[in-house]
Amino acid sequence: MTTGKRSAGLLVMRCVDDEWRCLVLRAYRNWDLPKGLSDAGEDPLSTALRETREETGLSVLQLCWGEDYRETAPYANGKIARIYLAASPCGEVALPVSAELGRPEHHEYRWVTLTRARDLLPPRFGPVLEWAASVVGSPPRE
Repeated sequence: MTTGKRSAGLLVMRCVDDEWRCLVLRAYRNWDLPKGLSDAGEDPLSTALRETREETGLSVLQLCWGEDYRETAPYANGKIARIYLAASPCGEVALPVSAELGRPEHHEYRWVTLTRARDLLPPRFGPVLEWAASVVGSPPRE
């Protein structure tokens, strides 16, 4: 049995209007989380942080909830995505041009509630969103 590719990414959280919101990215009609494949010798957490920086321009990413993760069920020829949880307290999201593609990898981004993310993202992310909701708790008070 062959094993599909594994990608790693982040569910990026930010306190907006006194509630947690997560970052979702759109490529064409598909919503996704920042994620990608590991470079040679790169561990999954490093991949998740690098891919998020590359795809969003966010460089201040805090692992406030530790290094735990959840993986999606296999999809698209057995691919599995490992998703870590991080906070982004500041910084503007940018959708930079990908050197490989010659255009931005994503067309749009939104900071949405976890409930709204469930509506936008593919069902494979449902368990990841449930886990995040159970972990993040109330946003910090100023």
